[in-house]
Amino acid sequence: MPTDADRIDLGEDELRAITGYAADCARTVLPIFEEGLPADTRPRDAVDAARTFAEGGPRTNSLRQSAWAAYKAAGGAESPGAADAARAASHAAAAAFLHPRASAHQVKHVLGAAAHAVRAEELAATDGRPGAAETLDRACRHAPPAVTAVLRRLPGAPSGGGRVGELIRELDAVLRG
Repeated sequence: MPTDADRIDLGEDELRAITGYAADCARTVLPIFEEGLPADTRPRDAVDAARTFAEGGPRTNSLRQSAWAAYKAAGGAESPGAADAARAASHAAAAAFLHPRASAHQVKHVLGAAAHAVRAEELAATDGRPGAAETLDRACRHAPPAVTAVLRRLPGAPSGGGRVGELIRELDAVLRG
């Protein structure tokens, strides 16, 4: 059972801002997933559900289920980049369920969508795509103040997690500035 020392302040407005940020990050890479599976709407549905919550909608079981559905869509993705695009969508919907715990794991909930979006761009690099560096820069520039404020209440990003973990730590370091 978490103690009061394990808790952070986390307002509903902050939770909605973080979820909106995550949805915006994931939305940029939906085309990577949809190129191979245009009829599979699970990632887009998760991003739309996250955006609805961010704009004042309720935090429902349907929102949670959309996160799981997008995660499952990653398993059927046509390419590794498409899988990370679906994972970004999953993290966007899951961001609405960030816990007010002083845990490094919660940093992954705040920044998971952004990190998976960057990884999707890395893996899908082609002419005409914005590219990972641009996506990373955009994720840093467009983070609302709530993202930075909440990150500063949390321990630093955890180790591990492969390339996505590296991206989470990079985003965390830049946004804590």
